[in-house]
Amino acid sequence: MNFHRLISSSPHHSNPPRIPWERLRLHQQPRIRSKPLPSRIALFGCSPQLRFSNAKRGKYVMVKLKDECSVARKKGSVAGAVALIVGTSIGSGILALPYTTAPAGLLPSSISLTMCWAFLLIEALLLVEINVGRLRKMKTKAEDDDDDEFEVISIRTMAQETLGEWGGALATATYVFLGYTSMIAYSSKSGEILHRLTDFPESTSGVVFTALFAVLISVGGTRATDQVNRWLTVSMIGLLAAIEVLAVVFGGWSGFEGNGGDWGKIPATLPVMIFALVYHDLAPVLCAYLEGDLTRIRASILLGSVVPLVALLVWEAIALGLSNQADQVSDPIELLLRWGGVPFMVEAFSLLAVGTSIIGTLLSFSNFFKEQLNNLSWDSPLGQLPEESNSFYYISSWWEKNKASVTATVMVVAPTVVVSTTVPDAFSAATDIAGGYCMTMLYGVLPPAMAWAMNKKQGQETEETAVSRAGPAALVGVGLFACGIVVEQILQDFSFLHP
Repeated sequence: MNFHRLISSSPHHSNPPRIPWERLRLHQQPRIRSKPLPSRIALFGCSPQLRFSNAKRGKYVMVKLKDECSVARKKGSVAGAVALIVGTSIGSGILALPYTTAPAGLLPSSISLTMCWAFLLIEALLLVEINVGRLRKMKTKAEDDDDDEFEVISIRTMAQETLGEWGGALATATYVFLGYTSMIAYSSKSGEILHRLTDFPESTSGVVFTALFAVLISVGGTRATDQVNRWLTVSMIGLLAAIEVLAVVFGGWSGFEGNGGDWGKIPATLPVMIFALVYHDLAPVLCAYLEGDLTRIRASILLGSVVPLVALLVWEAIALGLSNQADQVSDPIELLLRWGGVPFMVEAFSLLAVGTSIIGTLLSFSNFFKEQLNNLSWDSPLGQLPEESNSFYYISSWWEKNKASVTATVMVVAPTVVVSTTVPDAFSAATDIAGGYCMTMLYGVLPPAMAWAMNKKQGQETEETAVSRAGPAALVGVGLFACGIVVEQILQDFSFLHP
């Protein structure tokens, strides 16, 4: 409000009109019900000036709250974004990598892993450029205050707005399939690890482990889940660093000793490499967190993706070095478990890696179903009954508040545990499907297609939204590489038809 104009418009400056102070919010923060993002945005580096609310149904909104003593706006930090990428990238995919890449050898695997990292880096940069373009176009400013709202634009929305309805449908179907295959892989692997630790049956252990996190998310809520996940992630990274340091210092690996490897085995390893390196579901969150600042977003992605790459290369060197020393082909993780001094550390790290992966996937996937359920009518007679007339009032009240969350979690967990307990070697099969088909389609094929469609429209767009600078050759190149991975996976899966 312009105070000078308001006062000068009065016929008597000595008796100015009453200013409606109740409409001003200079010294009173708006009441916002904070709700952390399911993508673990609250885990690392979040500024106290940032809160999250779901003021719009189905969309999480980041709102900047100005400090009453300062008009300087504090944005999300690059360090926080880097930590978020690192914590998301290092997960259960690291457990499947050594066994898959052992037949190919260390040198071919290391080079291929680096190439996959570069490919995924280009795809991530494409995603953030598209997202920032949509963000700048959709950004709105409130009329009553100076707060900016930055929507977390999902990949489904990006695909629908750039490619049309078919793009949104393809992104949705791929995401649902990716969510289920990832959960099946995590549940199966957790049962295998707990079986080694406790001698309980694998199927029972996997179901119990998955159910514990389901209860945590549906009953404890996002805030409690974030707190648990924070400690699990920090512990996991600490254990991984300790294992790698011990192995290097005490000679638990033999480097590049042995033959030059078998490059012919590399194509079969690409889906697992992608599964181990993917962090692209964070792209929309990072764009909103860093408020569309492309320079800082790009720096965060580059730095944040390098750390997991280095960790995976060292992990590969340790595990495959042990495999070279073995008399027969075996899972390098099994060999690492036999190495003196670290079996418990390796098992603990493996379980933490699976646990953090389950939390991230289950939280985001269940919220996807929760959004769909919230669009339905969930009528209940609870509000028509007085509290004293209903002996189950408190239970009914809790159910009324949490029924969408519980139902969505059950929709994710029930099919997961059924498949993981009935399909043999579900972990390997699920990681191949998730990395070879779902992730490659969602984060490999779609981004170049979206960027291509966006570039075609830039002739009509203003400079505000024209952010994608990728040339046609680059888009075609990464798109063909992604399609090649999908085709190779199809040939691998149907190789039994032509022995």
